[in-house]
Amino acid sequence: MKQCSFDVVVVGGGHAGCEAAYAAARMGANTALVTLKQSDIGVMSCNPAIGGLGKGHLVREIDALGGVMGVVADKAGIQFRLLNRRKGPAVQGPRAQADRKLYQEHMQRALGATPSLQIIEGEVASFEFEGDTVVGVNLIDGAQIKTKTTILTSGTFLNGVIHIGNERKSGGRMGDKPSVPLANQLLSLDLKMGRLKTGTPPRLNGETIDWSVLDSQPGDESPTMFSFLHDRPFANQISCGITFTNEATHDVIRKNLEHSSMYGGYIEGVGPRYCPSIEDKVVRFADKTSHQVFLEPEGLSDKTVYPNGISTSLPYEVQVNYVRSMKGLESVEILQPGYAIEYDFVDPRALSSTLELGGYHGLFLAGQINGTTGYEEAAAQGLVAGLNAAAVALDRDPITFSRADSYIGVMVDDLTTLGVTEPYRMFTSRAEYRLTLRADNADQRLSPLAQDLGILGPDRVSGFEVKMEELQAGRAILDNLKVTPSDLEKIGITSKKDGQKRSLFQVLSFPGTDLGTINQLYPEGLGISDRIAVQLKNDATYATYAERQKREMEVLKRDEKTIFPETFVYDDIDGLSSELRKKLTLVRPDNIAQAARIEGMTPAALVLLLAKIKKFHQAKSA
Repeated sequence: MKQCSFDVVVVGGGHAGCEAAYAAARMGANTALVTLKQSDIGVMSCNPAIGGLGKGHLVREIDALGGVMGVVADKAGIQFRLLNRRKGPAVQGPRAQADRKLYQEHMQRALGATPSLQIIEGEVASFEFEGDTVVGVNLIDGAQIKTKTTILTSGTFLNGVIHIGNERKSGGRMGDKPSVPLANQLLSLDLKMGRLKTGTPPRLNGETIDWSVLDSQPGDESPTMFSFLHDRPFANQISCGITFTNEATHDVIRKNLEHSSMYGGYIEGVGPRYCPSIEDKVVRFADKTSHQVFLEPEGLSDKTVYPNGISTSLPYEVQVNYVRSMKGLESVEILQPGYAIEYDFVDPRALSSTLELGGYHGLFLAGQINGTTGYEEAAAQGLVAGLNAAAVALDRDPITFSRADSYIGVMVDDLTTLGVTEPYRMFTSRAEYRLTLRADNADQRLSPLAQDLGILGPDRVSGFEVKMEELQAGRAILDNLKVTPSDLEKIGITSKKDGQKRSLFQVLSFPGTDLGTINQLYPEGLGISDRIAVQLKNDATYATYAERQKREMEVLKRDEKTIFPETFVYDDIDGLSSELRKKLTLVRPDNIAQAARIEGMTPAALVLLLAKIKKFHQAKSA
């Protein structure tokens, strides 16, 4: 292969790359996925798990848009748990422990069966430019691939350096070389770049763990799946073990802090605050005498165990000592030492809301290169970049997501407007409209968009339409049937004794009330399935808040439609502080809603910007 051409070329076969390639191909673009090793597509470099708080919302949204991560996670899941189950549905997050090999196998199978998608093994050395437009990628072996658009999903491979104690070696992850030539070309483009770090714990031999003395954590009896296509797991289910660090563990770590890559001054990159290393935990939470550690099997036929909660960059010998100080791990064998990895990233404020790199047409970035951490954040960005790279290649309209309609929109807006000072991780608290942006209603919010784009397969379309018909029919039943306070008293539901009749939908919003309770009034039943009953309960619970948020979202969407022209110059605006001018020039917000979230922005400045945009358009049309 000396030369070939595609509509879209995706560089990197990690979670961002897989979702980007799958999305672009589903849009109808002739797509190539270039990766170092085809056998490594879909590899779970760190924790063998998908989802969690905030992250699970992203996976549900990817699935609602016809993506691949949720489907594969369901097929590889060996333990499913709904986090925050005791709290409201808005902040509950599905999570699955995955079998690493099964995840890779199903991801590779899904991509291999995708029409218009070709997988190419090779290392991209550089981009080919014509002016400021990327028109191809050059491989190390001299081959060239022509392309209309390119998506870079380099993960931790750009100038990646692995740290174990005071040892340093180049690597994109353990066992893989970094991408240096491509990193050097990006640096030559005069982009604002920085260094971040992440880390992993040592991998343990499960056969050398004394499971009999440990607490066990089983999965949920009624698992919550990621994909709206599925209602039950595919693989056998397992339990995880639980152990704890102790004072002896902390003593070992404290005595060896100077040998840690991070505390020894060997790392300049900033790590994720919300996923600290065990060294960080011991230093930052010095008053705590123990920290919980989840022992997560990496597969049904794999003896490797991932000790979640003790990522580290301490020397191997120290890792052995502190791990063996924990209950059940006294004789454990370490199969692979934990390590920290440091890598280059691009300031995401250089990106538009489609994740296209400002100043370079046809080049999109997705995943950790944009300053994020986590498989789910990477995949969601891959989806956005894949859809939009294909849209550019096929001369279709851009596809953007709003904070008002999705967690995907929240993340992209946070990144492109605010940038990052540490690896970005999604949380439910980041979403202003989280009461309506729930994991359970992701399909109701986003599948209509996927239908309009033509990227929702026929099985998904039919399933979604059936669900919406059942929801509408169920809602009509609940709205039309009304009961009195005395009716409710018969089934143990307390309400105001005001003689007013209430619809069953209103009654369903009462705390502790579900359709099973209400059905006591209707011996023949209401004809609403359990699946739809749960959805209607969630909708009823948040109905009042939803109306208020709907009004707020309408305001936000109206502001988002006020778009800054590409050639808009902020330095010429009298009345703006020099600080705001600099920030606006750096961020270059796509619209007024993004500008409003820039630190230091004032209502008066927003009014001034709106007036200047209006004047700009008037001058242009004159």
